[in-house]
This record gives sequence, C-alpha cells and structure tokens, in this order.
Amino acid sequence: MKNSNKISLIESFGYAFQGIGNTILHERNMQIHCAVTILVVIFGFILHISLVEWLFCIVLFGLVMSLELVNTALEATVDLVTEERRPLAKKAKDAAAGAVLMSAIMAAVIGGIIFFPKLWALFF
Repeated sequence: MKNSNKISLIESFGYAFQGIGNTILHERNMQIHCAVTILVVIFGFILHISLVEWLFCIVLFGLVMSLELVNTALEATVDLVTEERRPLAKKAKDAAAGAVLMSAIMAAVIGGIIFFPKLWALFF
C-alpha cells in the first residue's frame, strides 16, 4: 500500500535536479566550478588524456560539486535558523566552506599532475 505522504521516485529526482540547477544559477562558486569543469574537459580532449585520467577528473568534478551543494545547503539551513552572528553558526559555515576548498585544492593538484606533463611536452 502506497503512503500518500511519500513522494514518487521521479519527484525526488526532480527536486534533486532543481537543487543542482538552483545552485548553478545562484551560487558564484558553483558557477566557477562549472567553468573549470568545462575547461578541463576541453583541455582533456585537446591533450588526449587517458581513460584513467578521465576517470580521476570525473570523480573530482563530482566530489567538488557535491561538496559545494552540501555547503550551500548547510549555509541556507544555518541562515534559516538564525540571523544573528553566532560562533557555532560561523564554525559550521566555515567548516563546510573549508571542505569545498580542500577538495578543490586537491583536485587542482591532481589536475596539475595530469596536465602539466602533457602541456610541457606540447610546448618544449
């Protein structure tokens, strides 16, 4: 028997896609992540990165963007709960932002390991 309070699987996917789309449209940092993703894909095709290198890139795209979505959700939740400046609210928001930054730094390091040798060989 179907519970009338439960949403369908299709509706839940719809909400998830709305969340992704809304974050892309309204969050500057997610727009930056999307732009970098597009550039990496373009350079990946130009420089003929290997299948394994593509897999690393795809996992890193997903990791960084997923953490940005979680960061956005956490910030919205904290802002919903309080408009006051509170130390615990700052701690939560800063930690979530730090998680995104850490993943982006590691993605950049791995991107450098993948792309710099290919660029070096192309130009020198």
